[in-house]
Amino acid sequence: MSSKENKFIAGFTIVELLIALAITSMLLTAVVVAFKASTINYQENEDIFKTINNARQALLRMTRQIRTGDNFNPVDPSNRCSFFTANNEDITYEYRSADNKLYLITNSNSSEYVLCNNVTSMSFTKDPTDDGTDVKSVQIAMTVVSGDVQRTISAATVVRRNLN
Repeated sequence: MSSKENKFIAGFTIVELLIALAITSMLLTAVVVAFKASTINYQENEDIFKTINNARQALLRMTRQIRTGDNFNPVDPSNRCSFFTANNEDITYEYRSADNKLYLITNSNSSEYVLCNNVTSMSFTKDPTDDGTDVKSVQIAMTVVSGDVQRTISAATVVRRNLN
């Protein structure tokens, strides 16, 4: 074979192989970084979804019980809502900023249950009846946090027994 033919038969040079290896390693690094960012983003979304879902369940429970409740305390502070349920159970919903939790307190036996975690702020806005002795409606605003993500959800309900 002549030297001309050897040029066409020869493979890649070391320099060409090193350049190809460098380009391939940069592409693989970019893929790994993108995959890791995607995994972190997925986990953050999953965490905020669980936190918001828990808060929505708490709001659903509160609005259901408030709607059928009676004998509200219209002068409760904005972080509390005390009343008697349809089953005549004396309960209080209370947000405590010291530990960022929403509690359900059964006043008859002084037991407390954590209803929702990761609550950074919460308020119960009560609309008193005309005589000021009870409550017509309650608006609830709750802000929850998961990681760097913070969301505010709210609900409102009318106390059916006090619609007059």
